[in-house]
Amino acid sequence: MSARAQTVRGHFYFRYALVKAVDNLLLLFQAPTLTLQVLLDGLMIGAVLSMPAFGMALVWGVMNIINISQGEFVMLGGFVALVLFKYLGVNPMFAVPAAAVVLFVVGWALYRLVIFRVVDRDLFISILATFGLSIMLQQLMNLIFGADIQTIPTGLDSWVLFDGTLVVPQIKVVSTVIVLLLGLFLVMFLKRSKMGRAIRATAQDARAARIVGVDTDRVYAATYALNAAICGAAGALIIMTWIIHPFLGILYTVRSFLIVVVAGLGSLGGVVVAGLGLGALENFAGFILGAEFQVAFVYLLMVVILVWRNLLLRRQRQYLS
Repeated sequence: MSARAQTVRGHFYFRYALVKAVDNLLLLFQAPTLTLQVLLDGLMIGAVLSMPAFGMALVWGVMNIINISQGEFVMLGGFVALVLFKYLGVNPMFAVPAAAVVLFVVGWALYRLVIFRVVDRDLFISILATFGLSIMLQQLMNLIFGADIQTIPTGLDSWVLFDGTLVVPQIKVVSTVIVLLLGLFLVMFLKRSKMGRAIRATAQDARAARIVGVDTDRVYAATYALNAAICGAAGALIIMTWIIHPFLGILYTVRSFLIVVVAGLGSLGGVVVAGLGLGALENFAGFILGAEFQVAFVYLLMVVILVWRNLLLRRQRQYLS
């Protein structure tokens, strides 16, 4: 195909995509219940996305590590739920806490094998180390479970409202409720438990925490394992609500990173709000632009947010100077 033909084809495809996007946008204005459908789906997606994001914020804030293997923990939690359901006959809902327990053990083991070596080191070293873990977990899941897309049927129905124009899957509502309960549990754990107080103290000042007798190495291990457990529970919900695949983890890592950058470290409420917002924006982008552009929208949004945060930091430095 000649360069001119490729250019003409590109212009044609761009015009077609633009017209399609405008039509879909007008459709949202013409059908309020459709807009409500897209919004509700996005918010319920965002609720689940906020779980691994909070785990990333926890590890980043306490250990100063950006965990690139975050999405792989999510996928692994989904595969754990699949094994429990498919081979042991465990009810999918009971697979959620089971996946969290298994991933807690996995997270603790990975900390003792790898992560403890990069704590208190340069942030770039931790990124390389967790990126290596990401690749290793991807290949292991591909080798053990295969590259097929997997899901778990829950047997739950959907609520049909407004004469069939609004459909609310019960599993998404259940997932949202579980996320809220898990968030409440995490808040109580960090505020009331001895380990939770040690985690918060270490996040504020690790050196001072060591002086007053806190075993920061144990705190780091518990933090990383807790993060893996949160991701495992999220993965068990995702395989019941959507799909999992050994190589889909990177999308959940990027989404978690986006949410944390917007919400900041140490704010569960901010993470939840940012997760809900990202889920809604992504769902609207997928409807308006088409499903083939939904992933591209996530990456584009990441670039925009990083540039925006960089500009804010520059302005702050100029103001302080």
